Amino acid sequence: MSRPPLPPFTHETALRKVRAAEDGWNSRDPERVALAYTPDSQWRNRSAFLQGRDAIVAFLTTKWQREHDYRLIKGLWAHDGNRIAVRFAYEWHDEAGDWYRAYGNENWEFAPDGLMARRIASINDVPIAERDRLFHWPLGRRPDDHPGLDALGL
Repeated sequence: MSRPPLPPFTHETALRKVRAAEDGWNSRDPERVALAYTPDSQWRNRSAFLQGRDAIVAFLTTKWQREHDYRLIKGLWAHDGNRIAVRFAYEWHDEAGDWYRAYGNENWEFAPDGLMARRIASINDVPIAERDRLFHWPLGRRPDDHPGLDALGL
């Protein structure tokens, strides 16, 4: 199975890869998201260390059970060969209705078939008031005309 675009990445193909990842995560479908990773993919997400698709599915299932109304924007930071660096922000609320914006950076390394073999994510959560939310599209894919991180000042 291959997952275009394939490395080595150009600026255009890296942008497409980042948007495809954003769209997948905004689906909040752990099984769908896990298919973008190699079967033995290695992750560091905050302080969690994972390996393999089954671990990814379990992790994302738990994540989206506690992070309600999750909406994510990713932006390309840099790319070289089979690696892409992104920055991102996402908004969500907990069971009590308290809102958060998470800010982070990810480093991605891809196998030749375009599947992600390694994902290293550093993330910080900041409590926000509901009135300070910036991501207001209906759940699912961010509309093409919705501002990205730079336009939102993030």
